Amino acid sequence: MTSAPQLLTDPFLQLPTDTSVRVVWFTEFQGAKHIVNYGESLANVVWASTTKLSRTREDQRSRVGNQTLDGQSYQQPIQRDIWRHEAEVTGLTPNVRVEYRITSVREDGESINSSVFTLAPKPKSGSPLKILLTSDHQIKPMVAANLQKVVETIGKVDAVWFAGDLVNIPDRASEWFDDRQGGAFFPALQGRAKYIIDQNSVKIPYTGGQIIQHAPMFTCIGNHEVMGRFGGNKSLDDEFNDTIPRAVAQKLFSGKSLKDNSFNTDTYEEIFTLPESKAGGKKYYATTFGDVRLVVLYATNMWRNPRLDAQMKGRYREAEKDLNNPENWGYGQHIYEPITQGSQQYNWLEQELNSPEFKQAKYKVVMFHHPAHTLGDNIVPAYTNPIQIIERDDVGKIKAVRYEYPKDADYLIRDVMPLLEAADVQFVFYGHSHLWNRFVSPSGMHFLETSNVGNSYGAAWGDKKREVPIGYAEDYVVLGDPNGLEPVVPTIAPLLGEDNQPLPYIASNDITVFSIFDTGTGIISSYRFDTRKPESEVVKFDEFKLK
Repeated sequence: MTSAPQLLTDPFLQLPTDTSVRVVWFTEFQGAKHIVNYGESLANVVWASTTKLSRTREDQRSRVGNQTLDGQSYQQPIQRDIWRHEAEVTGLTPNVRVEYRITSVREDGESINSSVFTLAPKPKSGSPLKILLTSDHQIKPMVAANLQKVVETIGKVDAVWFAGDLVNIPDRASEWFDDRQGGAFFPALQGRAKYIIDQNSVKIPYTGGQIIQHAPMFTCIGNHEVMGRFGGNKSLDDEFNDTIPRAVAQKLFSGKSLKDNSFNTDTYEEIFTLPESKAGGKKYYATTFGDVRLVVLYATNMWRNPRLDAQMKGRYREAEKDLNNPENWGYGQHIYEPITQGSQQYNWLEQELNSPEFKQAKYKVVMFHHPAHTLGDNIVPAYTNPIQIIERDDVGKIKAVRYEYPKDADYLIRDVMPLLEAADVQFVFYGHSHLWNRFVSPSGMHFLETSNVGNSYGAAWGDKKREVPIGYAEDYVVLGDPNGLEPVVPTIAPLLGEDNQPLPYIASNDITVFSIFDTGTGIISSYRFDTRKPESEVVKFDEFKLK
């Protein structure tokens, strides 16, 4: 007998306007009909349009279905058929929530309904809102616990701002939908996760939180939303790690697909319906939500390993075995989208910061992925295009290929931050380093990284130094914020270091952190939960107010 149809996700909300909002969900069947019922007694009906995701696959490293070890079910990347359904619910009134439910009908006439949730269009200005600030989920161990505690502590939030790195490998379907370890992206944000944290042989289950069924989510591109060169029999991890600059791809693969031979964000862009700019589409955009003007930038680069291993395609050098094969080079931590002064994105940002919508907003916020100030490892080297240095012997044979990153050419610090300061931006939000820390510029602009959600890789503080090359032309900063700001010690309940002094950060694989922006008060509050103590309270440990 054919099994009953299933939804791959609950519905979630996207792209609210003054009178409408989009409802999106996924199935593994194309279906005969997909609808949203909404309003009083769910009497109103709107049909959804359906599209198929073009690049979602599973591979030898997926954890899906019966595959618990590498290569059990998949020996190479295999297409996984997933359909996306989207309906626009119109005729809505700001600040009035209405109930809704989705129904998907399979080709054989069998149907499946979701539970009943609530939706609303954009809120009016003056509406007090609670916005969840999060990033860097990447199916990490503490994400489900984090999101469960958001709902238990705050209740329903009004929106989610997600500063990039939603999953690890964006073309691996199970990381979005049904990774068998229980912590995939959508289940965790919809209260459908089944993630177990083992504490001293006691298994504690976490479900995540029912969040995006009721609240629209605004996302930006992090390095984990970008896939590399497409195809072949490589694993999806290999494909993800194989990005090269577009200009290099044009030279090496002339006449072939530029996107397939460099990098792409196709799956990310196919999954989400976001505001769009004429210049950048979904990649960078701006939107007004209540009293906030949110500006979202595409500021991320290829992450490469900092070690100087001779066999490593790394941050600072190419592998020795590939010195004569430039098609195998990694080209360092190359930047995916130009943001330097004079670039298309920079010019768009300049126009946006001068727009009436931006200037009239009570709160002016900018979100992107790569940190401008952090104690994390990932801020070094500078956010600039790598300078390639090729060393040759007396007969012209390549001895080494190295990369330098001039600190005074950091595009975010040199070009973007002066624009934001001049435009009176109050708050800059980013992720990438998997820790919590914040900073304030001399003019009073606040910077927050609240990315210790699922795990951490530590902070460059005290005795823990960043791994940097010695003997290179640039001086790569091993401790603190390389861009010159001092971290702010949490104002309410900081953690204490081994010397019993307050720490200006949280970088933990046991303590998970989330932050909430209350637009009614202008206060951004940060909370922590210790997963080693499942019965413990969530602790508010920091807050600051936007001017």
